[in-house]
Amino acid sequence: MGTDLHELLRTLKVWDPETTELPSFDPATAPEEPLTLFTQWFARAVAAGQSEPHTMSLATADPDGTPDVRIVMLHGADAQGWAFATHAGSRKGRQLAARPYAALGFYWPVQGRQVRVRGPVSAAPAAEGRADLHARSTGALAAALTGRQSEVLGSAQELARASQEAWERAQRQPDAPVPSWTLYRVRPQEVEFFQGDERRRHVRLVYRRSEQGWARELLWP
Repeated sequence: MGTDLHELLRTLKVWDPETTELPSFDPATAPEEPLTLFTQWFARAVAAGQSEPHTMSLATADPDGTPDVRIVMLHGADAQGWAFATHAGSRKGRQLAARPYAALGFYWPVQGRQVRVRGPVSAAPAAEGRADLHARSTGALAAALTGRQSEVLGSAQELARASQEAWERAQRQPDAPVPSWTLYRVRPQEVEFFQGDERRRHVRLVYRRSEQGWARELLWP
């Protein structure tokens, strides 16, 4: 295989109508609020064998308005919002403190589906953050205990030592506190559902929050 980026890109096919069959989506049957539809789509992505369907892109901005994005894990979604967690002193934690607004993006290629969420962000009470962390795996606790997220790392050996110490503590003390670990929630003002179509007649349904509830509109693909 060649290594020229542009040649490689031209060899890639997306949703070839001769070989791809994506699920249909009739927006007229969509529920009145987006969380129900998100839950349905998430469950179908899991059933279809989508790898790591709970990963999502998290976009934030720094104090100057420069955008930033990374992949994080969804910790839950309910009437309070879509939740994720990080250290308050990490880059994204600092950005959210300065500009408490974010966008989330889910992509489930096995079904040609995307979900986009935008809205203000708030930190959950500390007790909820602790409960969320201690309900996760030993590895998740060890990673949180390692700390210093987004700081400059002197060497791989330094990380190895800190990580080993954190693993040992997590195994010894499964309820070890991590004061900087914070659970955040995005309260959606807008949620868009995108269903890909092999012939590029994609379906885009957007929910927008209003004082009366959720308004729904179709968008051109």
